[in-house]
Amino acid sequence: NMNFLPGIWWSLPLVLVWATPPVTSSWWYMGAVGSSRVMCDNVPGLVSRQRQLCRRHPEAMLSIGRGVAAWTAECQHQFRRHRWDCNALERGQRLLGRVLLRSSRESAFVHAISSAGVVFAITRACSQGELKSCSCDPKKKGSAKDSKGHFDWGGCSDNIDYGIKFARAFVDAKERKGKDARALMNLHNNRAGRKAVKRFLKQECKCHGVSGSCTLRTCWLAMADFRKTGDYLWKKYNGAIQVVMNQDGTGFTVANKKFKKPTNNDLVYFESSPDYCIRDRDVGSLGTAGRVCNQSSRGMDSCEVMCCGRGYDTSRVSRMTKCECKFHWCCAVRCQDCLEVVDIHTCKAPKSAGWISRT
Repeated sequence: NMNFLPGIWWSLPLVLVWATPPVTSSWWYMGAVGSSRVMCDNVPGLVSRQRQLCRRHPEAMLSIGRGVAAWTAECQHQFRRHRWDCNALERGQRLLGRVLLRSSRESAFVHAISSAGVVFAITRACSQGELKSCSCDPKKKGSAKDSKGHFDWGGCSDNIDYGIKFARAFVDAKERKGKDARALMNLHNNRAGRKAVKRFLKQECKCHGVSGSCTLRTCWLAMADFRKTGDYLWKKYNGAIQVVMNQDGTGFTVANKKFKKPTNNDLVYFESSPDYCIRDRDVGSLGTAGRVCNQSSRGMDSCEVMCCGRGYDTSRVSRMTKCECKFHWCCAVRCQDCLEVVDIHTCKAPKSAGWISRT
Protein backbone atom coordinates (compact mmCIF):
# COMPACT_ATOMS: atom_id res chain seq x y z
CA ASN A 1 0.00 0.00 0.00
CA MET A 2 1.01 3.59 -0.51
CA ASN A 3 2.32 5.07 2.71
CA PHE A 4 1.47 8.74 3.21
CA LEU A 5 4.40 10.05 5.23
CA PRO A 6 4.24 13.40 7.06
CA GLY A 7 5.36 16.40 5.10
CA ILE A 8 6.01 14.45 1.88
CA TRP A 9 4.56 15.60 -1.43
CA TRP A 10 3.43 12.82 -3.73
CA SER A 11 3.40 12.98 -7.48
CA LEU A 12 -0.16 12.78 -8.72
CA PRO A 13 -1.33 12.50 -12.31
CA LEU A 14 -1.72 16.22 -12.62
CA VAL A 15 -0.30 17.92 -9.58
CA LEU A 16 1.92 17.31 -6.58
CA VAL A 17 0.00 17.28 -3.31
CA TRP A 18 0.93 16.25 0.19
CA ALA A 19 -0.74 14.15 2.80
CA THR A 20 -1.71 15.93 6.00
CA PRO A 21 1.33 16.19 8.26
CA PRO A 22 1.01 16.16 12.06
CA VAL A 23 0.82 19.47 13.89
CA THR A 24 4.09 18.57 15.62
CA SER A 25 5.95 18.78 12.32
CA SER A 26 8.13 21.90 12.17
CA TRP A 27 7.69 21.91 8.40
CA TRP A 28 3.92 22.12 8.79
CA TYR A 29 4.19 24.72 11.57
CA MET A 30 6.08 26.96 9.16
CA GLY A 31 3.17 26.76 6.72
CA ALA A 32 0.50 27.10 9.38
CA VAL A 33 1.79 30.40 10.72
CA GLY A 34 1.29 32.17 7.46
CA SER A 35 4.30 31.49 5.28
CA SER A 36 2.15 30.02 2.52
CA ARG A 37 4.22 31.79 -0.14
CA VAL A 38 7.41 30.10 1.04
CA MET A 39 5.63 26.77 1.30
CA CYS A 40 3.98 26.93 -2.13
CA ASP A 41 7.04 28.31 -3.91
CA ASN A 42 9.12 25.36 -2.73
CA VAL A 43 6.81 22.64 -3.97
CA PRO A 44 8.31 21.07 -7.10
CA GLY A 45 6.18 20.45 -10.16
CA LEU A 46 3.50 23.10 -9.75
CA VAL A 47 2.67 25.41 -12.63
CA SER A 48 2.17 29.11 -11.94
CA ARG A 49 -1.63 28.89 -11.71
CA GLN A 50 -1.35 26.12 -9.13
CA ARG A 51 1.13 28.14 -7.06
CA GLN A 52 -1.27 31.08 -7.09
CA LEU A 53 -4.11 28.88 -5.82
CA CYS A 54 -1.82 27.32 -3.22
CA ARG A 55 -0.85 30.74 -1.84
CA ARG A 56 -4.43 31.97 -1.88
CA HIS A 57 -5.93 28.82 -0.31
CA PRO A 58 -3.22 27.09 1.76
CA GLU A 59 -5.86 25.45 3.96
CA ALA A 60 -7.37 23.79 0.88
CA MET A 61 -4.10 21.94 0.32
CA LEU A 62 -4.75 19.98 3.51
CA SER A 63 -8.11 18.91 2.12
CA ILE A 64 -6.47 17.82 -1.12
CA GLY A 65 -4.11 15.69 0.95
CA ARG A 66 -7.14 13.86 2.34
CA GLY A 67 -8.45 13.51 -1.18
CA VAL A 68 -5.19 11.79 -2.14
CA ALA A 69 -5.70 9.20 0.58
CA ALA A 70 -9.34 8.66 -0.46
CA TRP A 71 -8.73 8.15 -4.18
CA THR A 72 -5.62 6.00 -3.67
CA ALA A 73 -7.49 3.64 -1.35
CA GLU A 74 -10.41 3.51 -3.78
CA CYS A 75 -8.13 2.81 -6.75
CA GLN A 76 -6.47 -0.04 -4.87
CA HIS A 77 -9.87 -1.43 -3.89
CA GLN A 78 -11.16 -1.43 -7.47
CA PHE A 79 -8.01 -3.08 -8.87
CA ARG A 80 -7.45 -5.50 -5.99
CA ARG A 81 -8.15 -8.57 -8.15
CA HIS A 82 -6.19 -7.42 -11.18
CA ARG A 83 -2.62 -7.80 -12.33
CA TRP A 84 -2.08 -4.05 -11.97
CA ASP A 85 -3.37 -3.25 -8.49
CA CYS A 86 -2.76 0.52 -8.25
CA ASN A 87 0.05 0.11 -5.74
CA ALA A 88 2.12 3.17 -6.50
CA LEU A 89 5.40 2.63 -4.73
CA GLU A 90 7.91 -0.12 -4.22
CA ARG A 91 11.48 0.37 -3.05
CA GLY A 92 11.16 4.08 -3.71
CA GLN A 93 10.19 3.62 -7.37
CA ARG A 94 7.38 5.94 -8.37
CA LEU A 95 5.74 3.41 -10.61
CA LEU A 96 2.37 5.13 -10.68
CA GLY A 97 4.04 7.96 -12.54
CA ARG A 98 5.24 5.48 -15.16
CA VAL A 99 1.70 4.23 -15.65
CA LEU A 100 0.56 7.80 -16.17
CA LEU A 101 3.18 8.47 -18.82
CA ARG A 102 1.21 6.08 -20.97
CA SER A 103 -2.21 6.86 -22.41
CA SER A 104 -3.77 3.57 -21.31
CA ARG A 105 -7.08 2.68 -19.68
CA GLU A 106 -5.33 2.54 -16.29
CA SER A 107 -4.08 6.08 -16.78
CA ALA A 108 -7.61 7.17 -17.74
CA PHE A 109 -9.04 5.66 -14.55
CA VAL A 110 -6.38 7.22 -12.31
CA HIS A 111 -6.94 10.68 -13.78
CA ALA A 112 -10.70 10.34 -13.30
CA ILE A 113 -10.60 8.94 -9.74
CA SER A 114 -7.95 11.42 -8.57
CA SER A 115 -9.92 14.36 -9.95
CA ALA A 116 -13.03 12.98 -8.24
CA GLY A 117 -11.08 12.64 -4.99
CA VAL A 118 -10.18 16.34 -5.03
CA VAL A 119 -13.82 17.32 -5.68
CA PHE A 120 -15.01 15.11 -2.84
CA ALA A 121 -12.41 16.38 -0.37
CA ILE A 122 -12.88 20.08 -1.14
CA THR A 123 -16.68 19.80 -1.04
CA ARG A 124 -16.55 17.98 2.30
CA ALA A 125 -14.19 20.61 3.72
CA CYS A 126 -16.62 23.37 2.67
CA SER A 127 -19.49 21.70 4.52
CA GLN A 128 -17.39 21.19 7.64
CA GLY A 129 -16.36 24.86 7.74
CA GLU A 130 -12.67 24.16 7.18
CA LEU A 131 -12.19 26.58 4.27
CA LYS A 132 -12.48 30.36 4.38
CA SER A 133 -13.48 30.57 0.72
CA CYS A 134 -16.66 28.45 0.89
CA SER A 135 -19.36 27.04 3.12
CA CYS A 136 -22.64 25.18 2.62
CA ASP A 137 -24.35 25.59 -0.75
CA PRO A 138 -25.73 29.15 -0.65
CA LYS A 139 -28.29 28.41 -3.37
CA LYS A 140 -30.19 25.88 -1.25
CA LYS A 141 -32.40 28.32 0.68
CA GLY A 142 -36.11 28.93 1.00
CA SER A 143 -38.85 26.54 -0.08
CA ALA A 144 -38.96 24.00 -2.90
CA LYS A 145 -41.07 21.12 -4.18
CA ASP A 146 -40.41 17.52 -5.16
CA SER A 147 -42.50 14.41 -5.87
CA LYS A 148 -43.48 14.18 -2.20
CA GLY A 149 -44.65 17.78 -1.94
CA HIS A 150 -43.26 20.99 -0.52
CA PHE A 151 -40.21 21.22 1.73
CA ASP A 152 -37.83 23.79 3.17
CA TRP A 153 -34.13 23.81 2.44
CA GLY A 154 -32.25 23.50 5.72
CA GLY A 155 -29.22 21.93 7.28
CA CYS A 156 -26.04 22.14 5.23
CA SER A 157 -26.20 21.16 1.58
CA ASP A 158 -22.85 20.05 0.14
CA ASN A 159 -21.45 22.80 -2.05
CA ILE A 160 -20.55 20.47 -4.92
CA ASP A 161 -20.36 23.30 -7.47
CA TYR A 162 -17.55 24.96 -5.51
CA GLY A 163 -15.73 21.63 -5.16
CA ILE A 164 -15.92 21.08 -8.91
CA LYS A 165 -14.86 24.67 -9.68
CA PHE A 166 -11.83 24.47 -7.39
CA ALA A 167 -10.80 21.03 -8.64
CA ARG A 168 -11.11 22.14 -12.27
CA ALA A 169 -8.97 25.24 -11.66
CA PHE A 170 -6.29 23.43 -9.64
CA VAL A 171 -6.10 19.96 -11.20
CA ASP A 172 -6.58 20.97 -14.84
CA ALA A 173 -4.06 23.83 -14.71
CA LYS A 174 -1.12 21.65 -15.67
CA GLU A 175 -2.88 20.05 -18.63
CA ARG A 176 -4.09 23.38 -19.97
CA LYS A 177 -0.48 24.38 -20.62
CA GLY A 178 -0.24 21.61 -23.20
CA LYS A 179 -2.12 21.30 -26.46
CA ASP A 180 -1.15 17.73 -27.34
CA ALA A 181 -3.33 14.65 -27.53
CA ARG A 182 -2.44 13.40 -24.06
CA ALA A 183 -3.39 16.72 -22.47
CA LEU A 184 -6.79 16.59 -24.18
CA MET A 185 -7.26 13.00 -23.03
CA ASN A 186 -6.37 13.88 -19.43
CA LEU A 187 -8.70 16.89 -19.40
CA HIS A 188 -11.53 14.71 -20.70
CA ASN A 189 -10.99 12.05 -18.01
CA ASN A 190 -10.57 14.68 -15.29
CA ARG A 191 -13.97 16.10 -16.23
CA ALA A 192 -15.55 12.63 -16.23
CA GLY A 193 -14.26 12.11 -12.69
CA ARG A 194 -15.69 15.41 -11.46
CA LYS A 195 -19.07 14.68 -13.05
CA ALA A 196 -19.14 11.26 -11.38
CA VAL A 197 -19.11 12.79 -7.87
CA LYS A 198 -22.01 15.11 -8.69
CA ARG A 199 -23.95 12.21 -10.19
CA PHE A 200 -24.41 10.71 -6.73
CA LEU A 201 -25.49 13.86 -4.92
CA LYS A 202 -28.67 12.87 -3.11
CA GLN A 203 -31.44 14.68 -1.30
CA GLU A 204 -31.84 13.83 2.36
CA CYS A 205 -34.78 15.00 4.47
CA LYS A 206 -35.91 15.15 8.06
CA CYS A 207 -39.58 15.05 9.00
CA HIS A 208 -41.21 17.42 11.47
CA GLY A 209 -44.66 17.29 13.00
CA VAL A 210 -46.59 15.25 15.53
CA SER A 211 -44.85 11.86 15.94
CA GLY A 212 -42.76 12.53 12.86
CA SER A 213 -45.86 12.84 10.68
CA CYS A 214 -43.93 14.72 7.99
CA THR A 215 -46.35 17.63 7.82
CA LEU A 216 -43.16 19.64 7.41
CA ARG A 217 -39.90 18.53 5.84
CA THR A 218 -36.43 20.01 5.94
CA CYS A 219 -34.11 18.79 3.20
CA TRP A 220 -30.50 19.19 2.07
CA LEU A 221 -28.21 17.74 -0.60
CA ALA A 222 -25.40 15.41 0.43
CA MET A 223 -22.67 13.55 -1.41
CA ALA A 224 -22.88 9.76 -1.36
CA ASP A 225 -20.05 7.63 -0.01
CA PHE A 226 -16.97 7.83 -2.26
CA ARG A 227 -17.31 4.09 -2.97
CA LYS A 228 -20.29 4.86 -5.24
CA THR A 229 -18.09 7.14 -7.35
CA GLY A 230 -15.38 4.47 -7.42
CA ASP A 231 -17.80 1.74 -8.50
CA TYR A 232 -19.23 3.97 -11.23
CA LEU A 233 -15.80 4.92 -12.60
CA TRP A 234 -14.79 1.24 -12.47
CA LYS A 235 -17.64 0.45 -14.84
CA LYS A 236 -16.48 3.31 -17.04
CA TYR A 237 -12.96 1.85 -16.97
CA ASN A 238 -14.24 -1.49 -18.18
CA GLY A 239 -16.17 0.28 -20.95
CA ALA A 240 -13.46 2.84 -21.78
CA ILE A 241 -13.31 3.86 -25.43
CA GLN A 242 -10.11 3.88 -27.48
CA VAL A 243 -9.82 7.08 -29.46
CA VAL A 244 -7.52 8.89 -31.90
CA MET A 245 -7.13 12.59 -32.49
CA ASN A 246 -9.29 14.10 -35.21
CA GLN A 247 -7.66 15.68 -38.25
CA ASP A 248 -7.64 19.25 -36.95
CA GLY A 249 -6.24 18.21 -33.55
CA THR A 250 -9.07 19.70 -31.50
CA GLY A 251 -10.79 16.55 -30.27
CA PHE A 252 -11.23 12.80 -30.55
CA THR A 253 -12.79 10.28 -32.82
CA VAL A 254 -13.23 6.57 -32.07
CA ALA A 255 -10.35 4.33 -33.12
CA ASN A 256 -12.81 1.63 -34.16
CA LYS A 257 -15.79 2.90 -36.13
CA LYS A 258 -17.93 0.06 -34.74
CA PHE A 259 -17.95 1.69 -31.32
CA LYS A 260 -20.03 4.66 -30.20
CA LYS A 261 -18.61 8.15 -29.89
CA PRO A 262 -17.55 8.83 -26.27
CA THR A 263 -19.75 11.08 -24.15
CA ASN A 264 -18.47 13.43 -21.45
CA ASN A 265 -19.14 10.66 -18.91
CA ASP A 266 -16.99 8.06 -20.66
CA LEU A 267 -13.29 7.40 -20.10
CA VAL A 268 -11.05 7.54 -23.15
CA TYR A 269 -7.56 6.23 -23.91
CA PHE A 270 -5.10 6.05 -26.81
CA GLU A 271 -2.75 3.14 -26.07
CA SER A 272 -3.48 -0.50 -25.34
CA SER A 273 -2.48 -1.61 -21.84
CA PRO A 274 0.56 -3.81 -21.21
CA ASP A 275 -0.17 -7.19 -19.64
CA TYR A 276 1.54 -6.23 -16.33
CA CYS A 277 2.79 -9.82 -15.97
CA ILE A 278 6.45 -8.98 -15.37
CA ARG A 279 8.36 -6.27 -13.55
CA ASP A 280 8.88 -3.48 -16.04
CA ARG A 281 9.87 0.01 -14.96
CA ASP A 282 9.00 1.60 -18.29
CA VAL A 283 5.31 0.69 -18.03
CA GLY A 284 5.07 0.96 -14.23
CA SER A 285 4.53 -2.75 -13.71
CA LEU A 286 5.46 -4.57 -10.49
CA GLY A 287 4.62 -7.89 -12.13
CA THR A 288 2.49 -10.54 -10.46
CA ALA A 289 5.19 -12.68 -8.83
CA GLY A 290 4.15 -13.33 -5.23
CA ARG A 291 0.59 -12.07 -5.72
CA VAL A 292 -2.13 -14.10 -4.03
CA CYS A 293 -4.46 -15.77 -6.52
CA ASN A 294 -7.79 -17.57 -6.22
CA GLN A 295 -7.55 -21.19 -7.30
CA SER A 296 -11.32 -21.62 -7.61
CA SER A 297 -11.99 -18.39 -9.53
CA ARG A 298 -12.46 -18.07 -13.26
CA GLY A 299 -12.06 -14.29 -13.22
CA MET A 300 -9.11 -11.89 -13.31
CA ASP A 301 -7.98 -13.06 -9.86
CA SER A 302 -7.77 -16.71 -10.90
CA CYS A 303 -4.36 -18.36 -10.61
CA GLU A 304 -4.32 -18.99 -14.35
CA VAL A 305 -4.90 -15.36 -15.27
CA MET A 306 -3.13 -13.62 -12.37
CA CYS A 307 0.00 -15.76 -12.71
CA CYS A 308 0.15 -15.35 -16.51
CA GLY A 309 0.50 -19.11 -17.03
CA ARG A 310 3.67 -19.37 -14.88
CA GLY A 311 2.01 -21.50 -12.22
CA TYR A 312 1.72 -20.90 -8.51
CA ASP A 313 3.03 -22.05 -5.16
CA THR A 314 0.76 -23.27 -2.36
CA SER A 315 1.50 -22.85 1.33
CA ARG A 316 -0.61 -23.96 4.27
CA VAL A 317 -1.02 -21.34 6.97
CA SER A 318 -2.88 -21.10 10.27
CA ARG A 319 -4.86 -18.02 11.18
CA MET A 320 -7.30 -16.97 13.86
CA THR A 321 -10.88 -16.32 12.80
CA LYS A 322 -14.12 -15.44 14.57
CA CYS A 323 -16.51 -18.40 14.75
CA GLU A 324 -19.66 -19.65 16.48
CA CYS A 325 -20.98 -16.11 16.70
CA LYS A 326 -24.19 -15.69 18.67
CA PHE A 327 -26.52 -12.74 19.13
CA HIS A 328 -27.22 -11.82 22.74
CA TRP A 329 -30.18 -9.64 23.69
CA CYS A 330 -29.64 -6.71 23.68
CA CYS A 331 -27.45 -5.81 21.71
CA ALA A 332 -24.21 -7.69 21.24
CA VAL A 333 -22.72 -10.40 19.09
CA ARG A 334 -20.24 -12.65 20.87
CA CYS A 335 -17.85 -14.91 18.98
CA GLN A 336 -15.19 -17.43 19.79
CA ASP A 337 -11.66 -17.42 18.37
CA CYS A 338 -11.02 -20.42 16.16
CA LEU A 339 -7.81 -21.62 14.55
CA GLU A 340 -8.31 -22.12 10.83
CA VAL A 341 -5.87 -23.84 8.47
CA VAL A 342 -6.07 -22.54 4.88
CA ASP A 343 -4.12 -22.91 1.66
CA ILE A 344 -2.66 -19.71 0.20
CA HIS A 345 -1.74 -19.67 -3.48
CA THR A 346 0.88 -17.22 -4.75
CA CYS A 347 2.11 -16.67 -8.30
CA LYS A 348 5.51 -18.03 -9.28
CA ALA A 349 8.15 -15.61 -10.46
CA PRO A 350 9.34 -15.72 -14.07
CA LYS A 351 12.75 -17.32 -14.69
CA SER A 352 14.29 -13.87 -14.79
CA ALA A 353 12.69 -11.99 -11.91
CA GLY A 354 14.64 -8.75 -12.13
CA TRP A 355 13.47 -5.42 -13.46
CA ILE A 356 13.06 -5.02 -17.19
CA SER A 357 13.96 -1.56 -18.43
CA ARG A 358 14.17 -0.51 -22.04
CA THR A 359 16.15 2.63 -21.31
